[in-house]
Amino acid sequence: MLNSSALAIGTIAAAGLGFVYWWLAARLFPPEVIGKAAALLSVMAFVGLLGEGGLGTLLMGEIVRHPGRDRGLVGAAASIGVVLGVGLAVVFVFGDAYLNSSTESIGGWLQRVAFVLGCGLTVLAMMVDQAFVGNLRSTGRMIRQVLFSTFKLLLIACAAAAGHTSSAALLLTWVAGLLASFVGVDLLTRGGARRLVGAPDFQLLHILRRKVVDHYALDVALQAPSVIMPYLVLVLLSPTTNAAFVALWMLVSMASLIPAAMATVLFPVIRACPKQSRHDVLVSVTASLLFSLVCAVIIFTYSQQILAVFNPAYPEIAGSSLRFLGFSLLGSTLKFHACTLARLGDRMRKASRWFALGGLLELCFVVAGAKLGGLQGLVLGWTLAVSIEGACAALILAFAVKLDSAAGPAQHERPTESPLQT
Repeated sequence: MLNSSALAIGTIAAAGLGFVYWWLAARLFPPEVIGKAAALLSVMAFVGLLGEGGLGTLLMGEIVRHPGRDRGLVGAAASIGVVLGVGLAVVFVFGDAYLNSSTESIGGWLQRVAFVLGCGLTVLAMMVDQAFVGNLRSTGRMIRQVLFSTFKLLLIACAAAAGHTSSAALLLTWVAGLLASFVGVDLLTRGGARRLVGAPDFQLLHILRRKVVDHYALDVALQAPSVIMPYLVLVLLSPTTNAAFVALWMLVSMASLIPAAMATVLFPVIRACPKQSRHDVLVSVTASLLFSLVCAVIIFTYSQQILAVFNPAYPEIAGSSLRFLGFSLLGSTLKFHACTLARLGDRMRKASRWFALGGLLELCFVVAGAKLGGLQGLVLGWTLAVSIEGACAALILAFAVKLDSAAGPAQHERPTESPLQT
């Protein structure tokens, strides 16, 4: 309960501060700048996702299984993840300069350095946050999230006050906020962040290498399409359209953090106490769906008013095209919990194939929708694809819970095995 509460508080606080951040950016920066910067940040998040390599998710489930070697496992995972993330960022920077020499999205050496550093810090943030959750010390994750959101908000206000309203300035506030959050959480927890990491135990990580690959495939298949979405809108439509889209997309993404966090915390909680797995899953799914439905109705009813809060020009740019975007939260919620179910049963590789097909479905529907109906077609394509995936995930969850209920107490006599593995 304490870990779930810390995750919820951190997520809500980060979401609220994130709303203020993008509201302030929309008010102080031109729409074209917001569209380009948001696309660049989505690429940075995508590189971070690829660089994380499933290592952070592995930490959540394996730290409690290896007492005494947990710090070494975190050290090994962080070392490999950061190097991989930085390497991929460097490849993207050079590829962008070579392939788009006249209209490169990352201009100037300072912005390139900031992008590479940001990718490395993004991977490290994933590792640290998930290590906190795996150790059932989610308060540390909550503190880092709040500090990151607070620092970047203060920095963007300072940048705008100084007259720096470029996409590079937005990127730098994000990167500096990440760096400051690491320093802050370590100070506030009296070295708690540093105590998570020990001398790298590459031997243990090598033993668990198959699970790393499986977690990686599942993470990328599940998250990649949504992470890269602002960049796709920029490419398929325009920077100005992307600015209006990002305003509501960020709200939907922030709202999705609640069901995602609830699904995430199920992983270590059920591993530690499998006897209550059925109850924990039902409570998490029900609460998440109710929350998602409320958010969807609010966005459907007040989408244009919400856009106007960000920038008076946004409702004219987007019209009513974004009103159905919130309903994708329902499908995403079910996907998050189905993903956790796959991790608990150590069936990540098999599940990743289905999630990859779902991701391909999302991308195809988004591209086709944008070509046929512009922004509204893109939104409808995305929502329809995610809803189809959510319906499939709901069937899987219902079947798994039914099996767990039928197994009865005898299934729970094996404390080292999750009852959802059947």
